[in-house]
Amino acid sequence: MILSNSASSRCEQLAARLTGLVGWRRYSVALVLGAAATLALPPSYLAPVLFIVFPAVLWLLGGAQTKRQAFWTGWWFGFGYFFAGLYWIGFALLVFAAKHAWLLPFAVLGLPGLLAIYSGLAFLIAGRGRGIVARTILLIIAWSALEWVRGVFLTGFPWNLIGQSWVGSTALAQSAALFGVYGLSFLVLASACAPALVIAKSACVRRVALAFAIGVPLLAWIGGEIRLSGAPAPGEGFVDGVGLRIVQASIPQREKWGAEFRNRNLRRHIALSIKDRPDWVTHVIWPEMAATFYVESDPETRRVLSSAAPPGGWLITGAPRRDETGLHNSAIALDSHGAIVGVYDKFHLVPFGEYVPFREFLPFQKLTHGAGGYSPGPGPRTIQFPGLPPVSPLVCYEVIFPGAVMDRRNPADWMLNLTNDGWYGATAGPYQHLAIAQLRAIEEGAPMIRAAYTGVSAIIDPYGRILQRLGLNQVGVIDAVLPEALFPDEYSQRTLYAILGENLFLLMLLTASIILWLSRKLY
Repeated sequence: MILSNSASSRCEQLAARLTGLVGWRRYSVALVLGAAATLALPPSYLAPVLFIVFPAVLWLLGGAQTKRQAFWTGWWFGFGYFFAGLYWIGFALLVFAAKHAWLLPFAVLGLPGLLAIYSGLAFLIAGRGRGIVARTILLIIAWSALEWVRGVFLTGFPWNLIGQSWVGSTALAQSAALFGVYGLSFLVLASACAPALVIAKSACVRRVALAFAIGVPLLAWIGGEIRLSGAPAPGEGFVDGVGLRIVQASIPQREKWGAEFRNRNLRRHIALSIKDRPDWVTHVIWPEMAATFYVESDPETRRVLSSAAPPGGWLITGAPRRDETGLHNSAIALDSHGAIVGVYDKFHLVPFGEYVPFREFLPFQKLTHGAGGYSPGPGPRTIQFPGLPPVSPLVCYEVIFPGAVMDRRNPADWMLNLTNDGWYGATAGPYQHLAIAQLRAIEEGAPMIRAAYTGVSAIIDPYGRILQRLGLNQVGVIDAVLPEALFPDEYSQRTLYAILGENLFLLMLLTASIILWLSRKLY
């Protein structure tokens, strides 16, 4: 027997109670279930909660009598999910509360409300199924597909994808090298939704459901362990002659741009760059906008700043930059004499943070420093900073976009993420951002070096393993060698995901659709 008679009876009773809920009771339960689902995400990583949440919400959906009820069941579930998962965005508006606090309802309630439309649509589609089997398969397909849409539509916001719940297990996360994070979401949903079928009348369906619930994560874990068994031990497999010092000054966001703090902040970064620096460190890395002045047009301050660079090496720092195309959020490399040896301009800008869409119609400025908006650069790009392997720089949230962190025509050997999560305080946001960076390293088969203004800075190898890190709001440095990419002697795509992109994910959706069609007699 798959379940004892008493356990099966209790599941059927619970399903019947959830199916029978109407009105505000239905939507309140959906809201709570959505919020509970975020416990599976970083930093909690309580992924087993999904095996409770998704069956429960599928049973809840079973009582939706109309398309409208199905949509609003999904919308309230999504609202709970995004409200609990993105609460930290409100902290950014409290940094300069006198100026931005009035926007809190729009960020804390409005953004989750908009994103919940995706889950509402997924439930609307799933609600068209005439039985629990059809609803389950349709929800897996629709939720996964709409996560991809969320990642690309209107510049995209692929944050807190359900597949990120597997980053808590390095072995499970290795599946991203094959399927990418959207494929991970499909696998997570396939296993987490399967227990909903314990109430199915067919014993065959119940057996298949049990196989999916246990087998999918088990096979992914075994495959990940096999992949990791062939990996170098953490700390082995590094690039000869490249030593990095990552500086995390952890200066409060309120004190970052003030003119009265500029010299102090600069001295603090330089002091951390120099103090007790080993001879083998060849390059120093500062985070996003660590230099709060126009480096190219200020040669005197540039010479002071370049004193942080090791002899014969470089300082790579985030800084603003102006040219004929506008203002840029950039990564700039300086040598020890103050000469600029490389520049990268951020190409994927944050709406409302770095520019205001439809500015002619909206009555407010961007939230970050300065009145003018930033202009995007070309990207993604592979930059050849002298003396370093080819690198793909990524500024701040550019790292969140799967498949858009490398130049496919000229892949880099490593990725450099300069970021500033200081806006979000000691919340889940910085840890979620870190987990996303780990997934990009696995997907691309290349190490990720992360320099974060207030943390979490980290050295991440191409298997997504964090080799070294500086905790949130810690002041300090990381001295580390640069890990090698997979197949370091080949300038080619290094993982199946890097070669095929989302094609395997699309094949998953197609396969599930065929299974749904073949099982039409069961619902």
